[in-house]
Amino acid sequence: EDEQIIAEIMRRRFFPAVITNKPWEGFHFTGHEIRITEATDCYGAVVWPSALVLCYFLETNSKQYNLVDKNVIEIGAGTGLVSIVASLLGALVTATDLPELLGNLEYNVLQNTKQKCKHQPRVKELSWGIDLEKNFPRSSCHFDYIMAADVVYHHPFLDELLLTFDHLCKNDTVILWAMKFRFDKENQFVGRFQTLFDLETISNFPSLNITLYKAMRKGRMKV
Repeated sequence: EDEQIIAEIMRRRFFPAVITNKPWEGFHFTGHEIRITEATDCYGAVVWPSALVLCYFLETNSKQYNLVDKNVIEIGAGTGLVSIVASLLGALVTATDLPELLGNLEYNVLQNTKQKCKHQPRVKELSWGIDLEKNFPRSSCHFDYIMAADVVYHHPFLDELLLTFDHLCKNDTVILWAMKFRFDKENQFVGRFQTLFDLETISNFPSLNITLYKAMRKGRMKV
């Protein structure tokens, strides 16, 4: 079953028939052809398999996780694929990443969503753990969903990442997080994450070493 689903996910990807000046990959999601311009000089400007897993989940579970008119933020948006798919599904999306990635991110988002979405997505700088209250004040920022694909890897900013999740997440916010396991630090981060959030495995893909999680804040009021 794992291999069948992965094969279906990977069939959503296509490549240009001829070599072009700008490297790009194409994807089929939500009935649209999405073209993503990439850059090979940094990790954040490449589409990773975790993003495809999350996009496939959003598309195939659009009734259970109805994004229409929902306020969504993607952290570590990279090339913007997840934000684009969420926008095409009707969400009001804020795509965020580091300042050096915003140009390519904004280009991809605009090219693939203009006049196609109910809500035009926004692109905004977010450096994890920095100026969170200034740029995303708790009093006025409420997100129904936080989305993240492959944001945990071998980098020194895991404390800042956890702080960012904590700041952006309200009691009723749902986190959808696709994670590829590579190093022990990632296992340790999951443990630390669970001190603040209830974590549920939605899907598991052993052949890719990717797990898709749903999370919500611990101690929230249950209706």
